[in-house]
Amino acid sequence: MGRKRKRKTLTEVKITGIADKGRSVGRDPEGRVVFVEKAVPGDVVDVLVTRKKKGYMMGFPLKYHSYSEDRVEPFCEHFGACGGCKWQHLDYAIQIREKEQTVRNAIDRIAKVEVGEFFPILGSKETQYYRNKMEYAFSNKRWLAPEELNREDISNEADVLGFHPQGAFDKIIDITHCWLQGEPSNSLRNAMREIAKEQELAFFDVRAQKGFLRHMIVRTSSLGQTMLIVSFYTDDEEKRQKYLDAVMERFPELTTVIYTINNKANDFLLDLDMHTYSGPGYIEEKLGHVKFRVGPKSFFQTNTSQAEVLYDVVVDFAGLDGTQNVYDLYTGVGSIALYLAKHAKHVTGIEEIAAAIEDANLNATLNNIDNTTFYAGDVKDILTDDFTNKHGKPDLVITDPPRAGMHPKVVEIFRQLKAPKIVYVSCNPATQARDLQLLDDLYEVEKMQPVDMFPHTHHIENVALLKRRDQPKS
Repeated sequence: MGRKRKRKTLTEVKITGIADKGRSVGRDPEGRVVFVEKAVPGDVVDVLVTRKKKGYMMGFPLKYHSYSEDRVEPFCEHFGACGGCKWQHLDYAIQIREKEQTVRNAIDRIAKVEVGEFFPILGSKETQYYRNKMEYAFSNKRWLAPEELNREDISNEADVLGFHPQGAFDKIIDITHCWLQGEPSNSLRNAMREIAKEQELAFFDVRAQKGFLRHMIVRTSSLGQTMLIVSFYTDDEEKRQKYLDAVMERFPELTTVIYTINNKANDFLLDLDMHTYSGPGYIEEKLGHVKFRVGPKSFFQTNTSQAEVLYDVVVDFAGLDGTQNVYDLYTGVGSIALYLAKHAKHVTGIEEIAAAIEDANLNATLNNIDNTTFYAGDVKDILTDDFTNKHGKPDLVITDPPRAGMHPKVVEIFRQLKAPKIVYVSCNPATQARDLQLLDDLYEVEKMQPVDMFPHTHHIENVALLKRRDQPKS
């Protein structure tokens, strides 16, 4: 047998910033870059290296020589096990400072473009209970904390309801209180666990692919409405009805209850039929002047109040006066398109997911908005010469792509369209920076505004206003 290779240790690594997926970044005294779990900017740590890559290393803290002055006490009892809020131990003012720096670094190092005006990041007013959608999993296997692993009197055989810890697909942390979504989310989840045990229902076993209860999703709105979606593994009408009736009796304030049967090997729900058990099958939400009908499959910004802040930035950057023809790419349920439609002559939205376009058309009708048109399909396939001949050249293009950024063909389409202005909304500064660099010869970045939608996480939104270089500045 070969000898087990001893892992390298780096001493006195000074943590200087935050990085992707909740990691921090720093350098050791020799200047080597290392990404570290569970440390915060300002810490000085010894690091056990777990991976070595060209130009950087990754690892875990072995010893803290000193702690950052910016550390705070996490408010959640599940912090450190649940991976949902990895920056709870860092003061929020420092979190948003570091997120702004993340955007600046991406622009400087990847885009390598000049920015006319870079506005300070807009932090979230609510840093707790800010989400309007949460999903929890039922499981008959409880995740054990490190101190429980070697105790013979403790078993992981337990019916639990909560989140998967990082790296453990087959176990669940039993969540007693989550600080991400307001009531009735916590009361509802805890009651559903209790009722399931009272009725002796089988919690899902992901390895054996058996059980009855699989997932629950809670969607809430600022209008006081609540949607409950329950995913069952087996289709047992008697058990299902008894369970849902008991939940509704305890929570008569539920606006609508929906269920689905998921007997697949994966947890993806968007390809499943949704059955309305009670209520209208949707809830309503309002962003500014626009009311949205949100169904079980609807994509909707999960931080309602901050979504309005984000969309106000888009409207401001767009600078519309009612005469412009606007394209809204990756439109989703048309939320941005509908939000700014009153400022435009016409808005044409494109989205790959057909169900989202159904929502967009429904919400346009709901709000009596008649100057929008929506198409379902891939942007790179739909945005052709025939399309622009039919709908007219855009005065403004809004693009809000997924984390991977825009497809190279879409970037090339932008170069051919040569719209006077582009408002680029991104949830990934790195891929946004890559796309900005590809457009740099035609467009200058006039304005940039980071917006924090997800406190205590590494996620960050950024809005950039691009103007064609032969256009006068505003």
